[in-house]
Amino acid sequence: MSLAREKKGGDGARVSAFARRLLAEWRRRGWASRGERLVVAVSGGADSTALLLALDELSRAGLFGSALTAAHINHGLRAETGARDAEWAGALARSLGLAFELGEARVRERASAGRDNLEQAARRARYEFLAVAALGADAQAVLVAHTLDDQAETILMRLLRGSGAEGLAGMRAERPLEGAAGVALRRPLLSWARRGDTEKYCRSRGVEFRADEMNDDERFARVRVRRALLPLLETFNPRAAEALARAAELLREDSEALDALAAELLSGAHAENQTDEAGAPSLRVSALAGAPAALRRRALRQWLALGRGDLRRLSLAHLFSVERLLEGTRGGRAAELPGGSRVERRRGLLLFRPPEGSGR
Repeated sequence: MSLAREKKGGDGARVSAFARRLLAEWRRRGWASRGERLVVAVSGGADSTALLLALDELSRAGLFGSALTAAHINHGLRAETGARDAEWAGALARSLGLAFELGEARVRERASAGRDNLEQAARRARYEFLAVAALGADAQAVLVAHTLDDQAETILMRLLRGSGAEGLAGMRAERPLEGAAGVALRRPLLSWARRGDTEKYCRSRGVEFRADEMNDDERFARVRVRRALLPLLETFNPRAAEALARAAELLREDSEALDALAAELLSGAHAENQTDEAGAPSLRVSALAGAPAALRRRALRQWLALGRGDLRRLSLAHLFSVERLLEGTRGGRAAELPGGSRVERRRGLLLFRPPEGSGR
């Protein structure tokens, strides 16, 4: 469908094909298009700018009635350029008559303190800011502009790291937003919009979006996947991104079914009246040892997430070390986890131990 084609909205206004596809996806997901308060993350790049402009277009056509707040975070990585991006995002929001929230972070310092790479630290800072912005706006959802290209890149990166089905399922179109109870994180462009579509739409609206030079820095793995690997795959299949996204959707369905079965296994393995100091129930080794590996590992991941509060820096190697505690009959063994926590096997039970001095 050409982005230049238009149709009439509910009040007779002309609506672009890009905005119509966004509205169709919105309705397909069953999301309310009226009455909600929404925060839209706007970096200034083509994808997020297109999302904000299309929502505004639908609103002006009488097809969308949710209140919008634009939100931008300056990660502190690009000095004056980052400041100009923040000014640009604020000016765009004001030109559309929208509320605007600005956040700032020191990502390099966060990365050093948390032993993360810059990409991980920036992501954490961004979602923490969006959670605060959502709560401040009393929003029901936060919208981010990940596209089909972003999904394909994510799947390829996880495949190269040896991820299982859960990781290869890619990003979800909707999930709870951490740090903001009751708020959803939505990705309305994820299943259909390509990067070229968002750029064309912005230009059709007469908006020159911002360019982040870090998106061209091949020191970052994602940039190398974007510029080298995905184009190579498209020489085998011109619709490689769509094929990867379709495979991810199928894996997600399988993964959700396995998660439900793993939760049942975990519930059945709880040792009665045995809860460690982190609040995670102790687990009976006998209930887990004979279970299929796919369910056992998922159950252990769920249990570790409960004990640790998250799965940050938890690798497959850590999970395997916990799983090995189920072997044999000997107790008195332990598996060390990132951040100082550990799992011990004693008297036929797996016990989660939080870091010393954590107060948990």
